[in-house]
Amino acid sequence: MKSLTVDPQPSTAPTTAFTDAAGKAHTLAEFKGKVVVVNLWATWCGPCVQEMPTLAKLADETQGQPVVVVPISLDRVEDRANAQAFIGKRPPLPFYNDPTFGIAYAAKTEGLPTTLLVDASGMVRARVAGGADWSGPDAMRVVEALEKTR
Repeated sequence: MKSLTVDPQPSTAPTTAFTDAAGKAHTLAEFKGKVVVVNLWATWCGPCVQEMPTLAKLADETQGQPVVVVPISLDRVEDRANAQAFIGKRPPLPFYNDPTFGIAYAAKTEGLPTTLLVDASGMVRARVAGGADWSGPDAMRVVEALEKTR
């Protein structure tokens, strides 16, 4: 987690909508009350592809806890099926997509992958720019620290 940056002034999580596998619109506000690990990724991004299995492991290890991993693909509309198939091989991760990059712009990301760490009140507390290992003890410590910000 060497690329973890704690936001000195926490900000409200982006309100930009993104869609699920069925095309239904969602926002991060739906996850209020839980710690949210929002990963912005794309299939054409090598570090994104590398870190996805570790995000799946984090999602698996935190099932039943007030924690949710929300991977949002920024793949184009024409690449949506490929991105959905990619995520489908990494349970229990759900598929979400924002081909307009709206959430990435709202979050002021500078590259992919970027992971936003949102506390239960809906505030972005930290972010990780670049790939990370979400399956190890460092990631669990970060999630546990966010759970204590209630």
